[in-house]
Amino acid sequence: MRVIRSLPAMQAWSVRERRAGRRIAFVPTMGALHAGHLSLVRRARSIADRVVVSIFVNPLQFGPKEDFRRYPRVPLKDMTLLRPLGVDVVFLPAARAIYPDGFQTHVEVEQVSRGLCGASRPGHFRGVATVVAKLFNLVQPDAAIFGRKDFQQVKVIERMVRDLGFPVRIVEAATVRDRDGVALSSRNAYLTPDERVRARAIPQALREARAVSRRKGASPARVRALVRRRLAEAGLKVEYVETRSARTLEPVHRRERGVALLVAAGAGGTRLIDNTVLD
Repeated sequence: MRVIRSLPAMQAWSVRERRAGRRIAFVPTMGALHAGHLSLVRRARSIADRVVVSIFVNPLQFGPKEDFRRYPRVPLKDMTLLRPLGVDVVFLPAARAIYPDGFQTHVEVEQVSRGLCGASRPGHFRGVATVVAKLFNLVQPDAAIFGRKDFQQVKVIERMVRDLGFPVRIVEAATVRDRDGVALSSRNAYLTPDERVRARAIPQALREARAVSRRKGASPARVRALVRRRLAEAGLKVEYVETRSARTLEPVHRRERGVALLVAAGAGGTRLIDNTVLD
């Protein structure tokens, strides 16, 4: 497993591999890897000849009151986890290399970024789209794998790829959950034992919502109200409970196929997101 820190070296490696006819799958991460990330890497290994994993805590996607400085950074541990999985390259660039002095170009996916997490985290998806676009240009992957837990992020990247013509296939991988049903996230490490117990209400409410949505007359409004009630009963601070088109992220107000139920809630100072497709 090779570690590359230089941007020109990363691009040169990818050019050589592509010229040799080898397909590259890419998994962009911010490190602090867990089983969810590793499942993305295994998926990448199954569909390509070469696998690149980036570890880069992207400052552009953190707001002024968010946890950029305390976000866990454990690259040596991360690389220990990646080594047995057949990763060919770990791309570990510095922030000053990705964003040199005078950097002033950004990518913004306007409509898909609005609402949901975009409402409470202004500029977040602008930062995500900008760094992913730059990473795509450096790694030049044939496919990139993203987890479904970050549902809106996946849709932002899919729209960016279509609009800007990136020759990259976006592969959406299923959410990986812990034994108690909570979706895996690097931020779960911030939860106290009591907060962790309360966090279980999120996957439980999503399961109940799926069951209720199958009943005759269960409108999206009724499903949303049920989930809000369950989260509030657990002592979680509800940020949003939304029904959106799983394809376009447009709001959905009546029963139809392909409806995603998306949730964001706070447990203590930790913000948790999750989702399910109702049908």
